[in-house]
Amino acid sequence: MIFFNKDEQLENLGLGILDATWAAFGTLARNQIALTWVVYDPPVLVNTGGALTPKAFWDHPVRGFTYRGVERIYPASVIKLFYLVAVNEWLEKGMSQTSKELERALQDMIVDSSNDATSLIVDILSGTTSGPHLPTGPFETWKYQRNIVNRYYQSLGWEEMETINICQKTWGDGPYGRERAFVGELLENRNMVTTNAIARLLHSIIGGVAVSSGRSQAMMALLKRTLNDLSADVEEDQVTGFLGGGLTENAQIWSKAGWTSQVRHDAAYIELPNQRPYLLVVFTEGKAQAKSRAILPFVSKLVAEAIASL
Repeated sequence: MIFFNKDEQLENLGLGILDATWAAFGTLARNQIALTWVVYDPPVLVNTGGALTPKAFWDHPVRGFTYRGVERIYPASVIKLFYLVAVNEWLEKGMSQTSKELERALQDMIVDSSNDATSLIVDILSGTTSGPHLPTGPFETWKYQRNIVNRYYQSLGWEEMETINICQKTWGDGPYGRERAFVGELLENRNMVTTNAIARLLHSIIGGVAVSSGRSQAMMALLKRTLNDLSADVEEDQVTGFLGGGLTENAQIWSKAGWTSQVRHDAAYIELPNQRPYLLVVFTEGKAQAKSRAILPFVSKLVAEAIASL
């Protein structure tokens, strides 16, 4: 079962938002956008500081809308959300020990989207390191270890996690050596996720049930963005050109963006004054869309307006 209930009101609003987006951006094809939108009606049981048991949280119905939410898409840096939760699980279970370097890497991976920091996190999660090609036997062992994060997400028993692949590092220039061999000749083993899978993961974090309530709150603290930070580098601030770019300054947002020359994505939990809070994941694909700093803010603004109409 998908974790939210399909809803006619949100379906109509969502399809209207997509139609307006296609009308405004002629280069955006129907199969170059995917979206998952979950609305938190009162009583709101998210961002409560982990007041609920996991059972009470998962039993509480929420409604949502999705368009192509089950399509497997390269997630770019949004994958770092999955590594953030996994590291907290490892720490909670004593599979890893915390350290100043681990804490610094977690912060830089989420706040600044550092690929170098992510590399260390993946090494810590899997007990592997990058490097030159390995002989067949050791490489098989290495690959098995690198798939540990996939096994963790499969073990949760969530339908949304069944088709995704989470085992690759994120790169600036791309992988070399054993990492290049691991991603596959045709990149067939690259990271692939769906907007529904990300939505469920983010839903668990803001619900305070990802690993533990305390760890969920620590993850939320890393994901919090400032909307009007003039000191930030707008190329890298994960707000300008993303979902935060379509919000008014009195909004609050917790998010993780991702972008390459081929994709531009964002996943966010948003609170507007006196409105229902909501979760929004939007993926866009294609060179023109990846360059566009207007599409995601446009969608975000329309969703915020739709929320005000509920």
